[in-house]
Amino acid sequence: MSTTYKRVRVLFPDHLGLARGKYVPPYYLHDHGSRFCITLFALAYDRSMTPAPGAKLLEGLPDCELQVNAEAIRPSWQKDTGVVIGDLYFQGEPLAISPRYVLRKAVRDWEAMGYVPKVGIELEAYVMQPDGNGGWEPWNTPGAYVYGTGAAVDPTGLFDEIMETAEACELPVEAINSEYDFPQFELTLRYGNVIETIDNILLFKLMAREIAAKRGLLLTFIGKPIAGRSGSGLHVNFSLEDKDGKNAFHDSKAEDGLTEFARQCIAGLIQHHVGMTALLAPTVNSYKRLRPGDIVGYWANWGYDHRAVTVRVPGERGTATHLEHRMADGCANPYYATAAVLQAARLGVVNKMTPPPAETGNGLDEVSTDVHVPEDLNQALNALEADTAFAEAFGKESVDQFIAIKREEWEKFIAHITDWELDYYLPFL
Repeated sequence: MSTTYKRVRVLFPDHLGLARGKYVPPYYLHDHGSRFCITLFALAYDRSMTPAPGAKLLEGLPDCELQVNAEAIRPSWQKDTGVVIGDLYFQGEPLAISPRYVLRKAVRDWEAMGYVPKVGIELEAYVMQPDGNGGWEPWNTPGAYVYGTGAAVDPTGLFDEIMETAEACELPVEAINSEYDFPQFELTLRYGNVIETIDNILLFKLMAREIAAKRGLLLTFIGKPIAGRSGSGLHVNFSLEDKDGKNAFHDSKAEDGLTEFARQCIAGLIQHHVGMTALLAPTVNSYKRLRPGDIVGYWANWGYDHRAVTVRVPGERGTATHLEHRMADGCANPYYATAAVLQAARLGVVNKMTPPPAETGNGLDEVSTDVHVPEDLNQALNALEADTAFAEAFGKESVDQFIAIKREEWEKFIAHITDWELDYYLPFL
């Protein structure tokens, strides 16, 4: 660990996908763990608390401990500050409702079968500016276009700064460009080992949002922040290496270049498409994005280099053979989303499943299936509860805690009177 840091930002991902933590002096890490109230796992976005399983709200609100590896401290985007992500423990045991633990479990479960997963994440996000009335409106980028770079899409150099800062912070950016709608951007980090890659995603999102905030802007990963424009996704790309370090998805002798093992993974993702939705689309807003006719992962289907299906098999083969899961939206917890995809795929292998035929329709108004994601968050939570095999593989403790928090979130939503209701009905009724 460098001794040049005046402080270290110790962080961990919570159930909402937020990076929680503290600033501590470097010497503190040699002798102490950092303690946090475990009941933070009872919190919603509005700071209300639900007695969710494992959060111990009604059991005295005790502490859990964050343990970090001092050798893993890296430079951050703040002056004289290092940053590190740690693991949570309760009474000496790993905290089962911690998202990082859930993802570690998914990796261990694959390793127990003789495989090592690799992942890469594609993020999408919108930039918003103050509207002058205390709210937000789309950032003014009138010259924006898809696959754009430079001043036409980034007039103030926001993403130039984000990319430069990422390099300085050892966050391996693969690409940044504008997306289909404006002011939307795609942000892709390099493919690699699972925990390291998802830790990088957590830090990258935090860094990018904080740089935008310093400019008076809001970088949002919400699934559907602007009505009438494209939603923002979080695509999980993954592959598996066998005990010899070879790509377990590639078969040079197969007509399509895929192994039976890869097909079983696809089958698992299709089988648990409905049950896993809540973890990949975790907000009420998520279901404004997940609609038929959009390129978002609505249908339980797969295809070869087909962007309008949920499980896409990109055209690369050999060591680059991988699957891309396209359902999750940008505000999904990246630890949960990745663990869900890995576990659903693993169940396909465990149960030797066979996938349906590849999609041959356009994936928009012509599809080969009638199975799709639930219509709202409440139905998605019901489906998650009903898919007991998937919930057990993912981690029952974490699923129970997640459902309790999200049930409360749904109840708040259905009790809320929206501006649309008042604007639409009040003048006449």
